[in-house]
Amino acid sequence: MRGPQFLSLHPILGTRDIERGIAFYTNELGFALVFRDEGTPTNYAGLKRDGIVLHMQFQYEHEMGTIRLRFRVTDPDALVAEFRARKVPIQTEIRNTAWGTREFALYDPDRNALTFYRDLNPTAKV
Repeated sequence: MRGPQFLSLHPILGTRDIERGIAFYTNELGFALVFRDEGTPTNYAGLKRDGIVLHMQFQYEHEMGTIRLRFRVTDPDALVAEFRARKVPIQTEIRNTAWGTREFALYDPDRNALTFYRDLNPTAKV
C-alpha cells in the first residue's frame, strides 16, 4: 500500500521589501500576483506563472538568507530573450552544461538565485 503523496511545493522567498519583490516578479519575470494578505504593509503574497507558484514573505535582516531555485521550463532561449527585452539583468548567460541542461541564471532584488533550465536528455527523470 502506498502512503500519502506529495503533490506540489510552494517555496517561500524572503524579502526585505515585499512591494519591490512583487514588482520584480510581476513586471520583470511575468508572474501574476494571485493573493496578498490584507495587512498594511503587506507581509505575505503569492505569485504564479504557468504551473509555478511562489510565496513571498517579509523578513527582518537577521532572518534573511538567500535561496537557490531551479525552474524547469520548456524553452530557456525564448525565456532569456523575454527577460532581456524587459531589461532583466542576466547573471549567467545561457549555455549547455556538463550535467545535461541548457540554462541561464539571475538574481532577484533580494539576491535569491534563480536558474531557468531544460533537460537536454529528453528521457531525464529529474
